[in-house]
Amino acid sequence: MNGGTLHKNEIKSLIKDNHLFIHPILDENQIGDISIDLRVGTDFLFQHQGRSSYINTSSNDISSRSIKSNFTQTRRKIGENFLLHPFQPTLFSTLEYIKLPNNVYAVLSLRSSYSRLGLTMSTILQPGYCGCISVEIINSGNTPIEIVSGVRFLQARLIKVDSEKLNYFNDIRKYACQVRPVPSKANEDKEIEQLKKLS
Repeated sequence: MNGGTLHKNEIKSLIKDNHLFIHPILDENQIGDISIDLRVGTDFLFQHQGRSSYINTSSNDISSRSIKSNFTQTRRKIGENFLLHPFQPTLFSTLEYIKLPNNVYAVLSLRSSYSRLGLTMSTILQPGYCGCISVEIINSGNTPIEIVSGVRFLQARLIKVDSEKLNYFNDIRKYACQVRPVPSKANEDKEIEQLKKLS
């Protein structure tokens, strides 16, 4: 297996050899020629207008409102609908829990059928990532869009890098091994304190 985008046989081989873990795979057709389809899970967080007029991404002060306080959690059963309102940021977790090999990263994009409705998202997974994937989705159109929990929604392209020495857990990870959607932890970035010292 050389570097570059993995194709179907390589993906299946990694799964068979337990180097790549994806569960559940409800349909073998989820594994395409150069990508894997991932499904909308059951947990959602949608952003709402809080009492504050803005979200502070630079404060860990206990007196400040947390970023999480600007989101409301809801859950749907498989087959139930969820409404994506125009311009309202929404987070959901994939139905699948995945564990990437240490030399493979993933680039996620929407299936074309959903991009054409005006939905946008962008996510990359580091080599060795594990967890259900928190997906940030925006309805960029003017009309609410209903999606079904459990539907194939994303495509993950798996790309092999030329290093076997990468280890996802060598660094502190803010979003490792999550199983439900997690709001931004931008306020935990180490550089914030360093930047404040420069001002």
